[in-house]
Amino acid sequence: MSAATTAVLREMRWWDIEPVLELEHALFPDDAWSPGMFWSELAHARGPGATRHYVVAEEPATGRIVGYAGLAALGDLSDVQTIAVSREAWGTGLGSELLSDLLKAATAFECATVLLEVRVDNTRAQKLYERFGFEPIGFRRGYYQPGNIDALVMRLTLHEHTEQETGTE
Repeated sequence: MSAATTAVLREMRWWDIEPVLELEHALFPDDAWSPGMFWSELAHARGPGATRHYVVAEEPATGRIVGYAGLAALGDLSDVQTIAVSREAWGTGLGSELLSDLLKAATAFECATVLLEVRVDNTRAQKLYERFGFEPIGFRRGYYQPGNIDALVMRLTLHEHTEQETGTE
């Protein structure tokens, strides 16, 4: 069975930060998030004023975290903060599952638009986002540090996304 069919998505909690950081450092060794960044995001993910949504993908048999994703919302705009899948789960559909979860959260936050930044050299992720209807709208020069790698900024309008999925206009 693939990781996508066996991994279970659930809310990220503080006790997930350590295993998420291990995966973060394995996937993004040069520009990994710090523990404080995750703590700060999770501080805004619960309660009536929540503006964040973070999930982990966990293998039920082992409890191992094989992916995670996060979204920030402000007004009618949301931003994919992070999305990652362990290398052994690449190609299983887990990235699509995580992104779908974030888009559902954006809808629940009543956001009309979802933005994200993706490394210009990460064509695998760009193709995933394009499959979901994200379109490139610009660049952020030197966004990923310390490597000074540019980010491609992409946007999805949720109303159009919903129309594409349902076939309505």
